[in-house]
Parts: sequence; structure tokens; C-alpha cells
Amino acid sequence: MKQAYWGYWLVVLGIFVVVIMLLIRNVTSNNTFDSYTIKQISEAAMTEAVDYAYYREYGELKINKEKYIESFLRRFADVADITTDYTLTFTAVYEAPPKASVEIVSGTQPYTVTTTSETFDMATRVDAILETRK
Repeated sequence: MKQAYWGYWLVVLGIFVVVIMLLIRNVTSNNTFDSYTIKQISEAAMTEAVDYAYYREYGELKINKEKYIESFLRRFADVADITTDYTLTFTAVYEAPPKASVEIVSGTQPYTVTTTSETFDMATRVDAILETRK
């Protein structure tokens, strides 16, 4: 009978460890995830928003501002976490030369410890510039 109790305690301990790891991951990995996500999404959206007719005529890069924002929002919506509140801010989007500054503030769900409730908001800002090789 003693071996059965050890098995039960081992299962309970395993569930407890998994819950703690999920809570810690939710708080700590948001900033890294947001940073890489913004960088890759911004690069892909800029590449998609290039005005190729303008490039063929003048030999300079130019992006379409509305197309960039639309593409960025579409791509970000595909990878965004449902349980996190996001605030997107496009601080500067220039068509020529192509430059975009995006800030994402991600907030977590409130954690209640005893009687106080805490939330963690992390802001990530990326400035992206699209260049060509000459």
C-alpha cells in the first residue's frame, strides 16, 4: 500500500510542477516572443508592401503605407496569443525611404496573490528599415 501512495504523490507533484512552469513561461517568454515576432513580421510586411512599379521606374524602394499596416496586422493576428491583451502602435511609417517603427505592449491576465492583483505589461519596439544591395 505504501508504494501506491508514493505513486499518487508523484502524480500530484508532476501536475504541480507543470502548472508552475506554465505560469512562469507565461510571464517570462512574452518579451522574447514579441521581439522576434515583430522583427520577422515587420520584415515580411515591408517586403510584401514594396511598390514594384515605382522601383522599376526610378530604381528606388518605396512601400505602400496602407498595404504595410494591413499586412502587418494580418500576420500578427495569425500568431497572437488569445489570452494576452495587445496594444499595437505604429509610431512612424515612411514610404520612401522605407522605414517603420512599431511598438507592441502586451499585457498578461491579472495574477491574484492573497488580496492584491498584479498585471505585467511589457513594451517592445522595433525600428525596421528596408534596404537594397547595390
